[in-house]
Amino acid sequence: MTVILLRHGRSTANTARTLAGRSSGVALDEVGVEQAKGVVDRLAGLGIAEIVHSPLLRCEQTVAPLAVDRGLTPRVEDRLVEVDYGQWTGRALKELVEEPLWKVVQQHASAAVFPGGEGLAQVQARAVAAVREHDRRLADERGADVLWVACSHGDVIKAVLADAVGTHLDGFQRIVTEPASISVVRYTDTRPYVLRMNDTGGDLTGLDGRGSGHGAREPVPGGEVGNGR
Repeated sequence: MTVILLRHGRSTANTARTLAGRSSGVALDEVGVEQAKGVVDRLAGLGIAEIVHSPLLRCEQTVAPLAVDRGLTPRVEDRLVEVDYGQWTGRALKELVEEPLWKVVQQHASAAVFPGGEGLAQVQARAVAAVREHDRRLADERGADVLWVACSHGDVIKAVLADAVGTHLDGFQRIVTEPASISVVRYTDTRPYVLRMNDTGGDLTGLDGRGSGHGAREPVPGGEVGNGR
């Protein structure tokens, strides 16, 4: 089973350089709206079995064009919601970089707990559990490999990717997930395989089974050499 981790498009908070967190009413800006429309073309030709998204407006708006195009009803998953940044919510990033906790978030994320909010370790635990549970559910329901979309937020997706590549949460800031970026993880019985990270381009045809990553092949000593054709 393969999950397409889609970060929401650019939001009004992104351009205002504030930490939106779970603030209500934070919508996509004009660029974000176009990015959401662009997801339809980027995933053209791929069979999407289901769309799951964070309950926040910016994620709902990001998947809406794809849902209409595919005739799918998105499923809301609360565990994919943005980090609860507590007292940091709504504050300007230029102020937050002066907080002592900022260095902890950057260098020792597993120990970071936002004042009045949640810890990043909690975020990773809930998000990974949600993705893996939906993956197992779809495997049981479909009885075959499928592609599905999970739309969430930057730190949440980075935490899922850190788990997938087997790196400690303290290193998750080395992962970049831009607005409307796509990262792809294939879960197998033995381990996850990360097929894409922070992809903002348009060619994702390799995910439909014809490319090198969709099958459950083991890594090749010395590195893979294309799609085998």
